[in-house]
Amino acid sequence: MSFSKWIGAAIGWSFGGPIGAIIGLALGSIVDNAADSSPLLGERQAGKKRRRDPYKQPTYQRRQREQRAQTRSGDFEVSLLILASVVIKADGKQDQRELDFVRQQFTNMYGKDRANMAFRLFKGITKQNISTRQVCMQIKQMMDHASRLQLLHFLFGIAKADGLVTQDEIKQIYTIAGYLGISSRDYESIKAMFYNSTNNAYKILEIEKTVSDDEVKRAYRKMAKKYHPDRLSHLGDEHREGAEEKFRQVQEAYEHIQKERGFK
Repeated sequence: MSFSKWIGAAIGWSFGGPIGAIIGLALGSIVDNAADSSPLLGERQAGKKRRRDPYKQPTYQRRQREQRAQTRSGDFEVSLLILASVVIKADGKQDQRELDFVRQQFTNMYGKDRANMAFRLFKGITKQNISTRQVCMQIKQMMDHASRLQLLHFLFGIAKADGLVTQDEIKQIYTIAGYLGISSRDYESIKAMFYNSTNNAYKILEIEKTVSDDEVKRAYRKMAKKYHPDRLSHLGDEHREGAEEKFRQVQEAYEHIQKERGFK
C-alpha cells in the first residue's frame, strides 16, 4: 500500500479540524505524490474541478455536533504522532533516544512497513508549530476516555525514553492531560507507572495509604475495570500490548499492597 492510500484509509474523524490541517501540511512535505490519491489533499488540487456538497459530506463543526464517532486505529495513531512531537520538543530539543522510542513503539504496534510510513509523517509534523490546546480539544471531543488514557501512557514512556525526565516535559504532559479532560487522579496514576515515588502502588490505584483493606480491594476492582485491555479492543490488536501493560501494573500494585498488609 502506498503512503497516501494508507493515510487516506486509516483516519476517520481526524480527517477534519486542526488535526486534519496538521496532517495536510505534513503530507505536503512528503515527496510521494500524496496529493494525487489522498482524499485529504485531493480537494486542494481539484479545487476548481469539483466542490464539496456540505449536505453530503458534513464539515468538522457539524461532526462535532453529531454523536462521537468510534475512534479508528488511524485516528489514535495520528493523535499519538502529534502529541509525541509536542512532548519531544518540550525541553527545546529532540533527543535521538526519544525519536528511536517512538519508532520502536510504532514498529511493535503496527509492524515495520506501517511504522516507516508513520515516521515519515511524524517528521513532517515535528517541523510545525502546533497548538496543543486545539489538537487536544479535538481529541477530547472525538476520542473515548480509555483511548485518551492510553495516549497519556505512551507520552510518559516517551518522556522517560532518554533516561532524563525534565520539568518541561512533565509540565507539558500535565497540560496535555488537562486539555484531554483527564483527571489529576488518572494523571498521577499513569505517572506512577513510570516514576518511582513514595506510596507508588497506592498512587496507581488512586487511593491514600490510610484507606482500609476493603477500600484497597474496591479500588483495585475499579482500576482493573478502567484499564482492562478490552476497553481498547476497537483500536485493534496492535494496541493490546500497551493496554495490557497498564493492566499488569495495576495488578502488580495491588499485589504489592496485599503483601505489605498481609491480606488476601
